[in-house]
Amino acid sequence: MASSTSVVLAALFANGAIAILKFGGFLLTGSPAMLSETYHSISDTGNQVFLLVGIKYGAQEANRSHPFGHGKAQFFYSLLVSVMLFGIAGWESARHGYSALREGGVHRASEDVTLLGATFDPVYVNYAVLLGAIAFESYALWKAYQGMSRQMDEHGWTSFREAFHKTSDVTTLTALTEDTIALAGAGIALFGVYLTRTTGNPTYDAGAALVIGVMLMGFALALAWENKRLILGESLPKADENELRSIVAEWDGVTELVDFRTVYFGPEQLLVTADVRFESALDAAAIDERITEMELALTDHDDQIEKSYIEPETRSP
Repeated sequence: MASSTSVVLAALFANGAIAILKFGGFLLTGSPAMLSETYHSISDTGNQVFLLVGIKYGAQEANRSHPFGHGKAQFFYSLLVSVMLFGIAGWESARHGYSALREGGVHRASEDVTLLGATFDPVYVNYAVLLGAIAFESYALWKAYQGMSRQMDEHGWTSFREAFHKTSDVTTLTALTEDTIALAGAGIALFGVYLTRTTGNPTYDAGAALVIGVMLMGFALALAWENKRLILGESLPKADENELRSIVAEWDGVTELVDFRTVYFGPEQLLVTADVRFESALDAAAIDERITEMELALTDHDDQIEKSYIEPETRSP
């Protein structure tokens, strides 16, 4: 999944189809891991809807009631994604897996199934569905990885952990998180189903469901925490903000940088404000000219800056 609407739409339909196939596998085999993965794919399908709404709503122009635009809508809807992961996919998967373990395993269809004249063990439906899900999620993860890698190169971030804590592009962040756990979940489910099939011990299948649920809840909490910082109005990372401070503080005619603040009001949409004391010999026209030059210089340095307000400080030191 990537930030573009077309890719999100593709992921929406694909995840919906995968959810139906996984549920079919569960009905045929009674596998707890397949039911967990069904919850997971249903959640992912709903998540795509939330992301589409966030992209659409966030693209609206600024107006009187929202003077800085609607960019924070993407932060809000990405937060809802984390709630979906925790509340539906994570909790239900863990609960079902735990229940299956307490009951000593699961019932798996023992009789072969005949479909369109072909007779086969229904467990192979699980294998086929999960392998298909792994293939699709691998491609989606690669696209999200490329998007995050471009941001890392642009901002000089050295690790994905650093990028996770600093990025304001919540659509890409959510995509990377969601695709990572989707791929891991499909792999865990496949492994659990395979072990149960080969050993005859249903504990592996039930255990896989529990592990998937716990993993989903953990990632959901981490994603919610990262969205919280942006919804509350996080500033630019300190090192990056100091670079912008230096541009203003060292500008010709500036004697003191009284105050300097940055805040994200949308994905990669930055607001900068500064109170600046100028040399007393400068007149109003000269100060206005320097302020315009500084605002242009700030935007050239960081293209995330969409609004900048530099005010001359007129009070005596």
